[in-house]
Amino acid sequence: MKTLTSLLSVLALSASISFAADEAKPEKPKTSPEDMFKRLDKDGDGKLSIDEYRGKKEASEVEAKFKDLDKDGDGKLSMEEYSARAGKAPKK
Repeated sequence: MKTLTSLLSVLALSASISFAADEAKPEKPKTSPEDMFKRLDKDGDGKLSIDEYRGKKEASEVEAKFKDLDKDGDGKLSMEEYSARAGKAPKK
């Protein structure tokens, strides 16, 4: 009986320590569409080419989405066009 009580005490203690450690982890902030746009815009021209937009993915994976977002059909995504994918207008 004493062994069982000791075992249960150790389990309870380790569970509470584990729970406390999970609570202490800071939440990773979400990247805004504007920040992601700036990160993807490698040449800094304020527009995303299809190569900048796709990153390391195959062009076939993103081509249809890119064309759908490119509302003015200029072959580049503006901040407004890119932000529309997230359903948010960019901050001015």
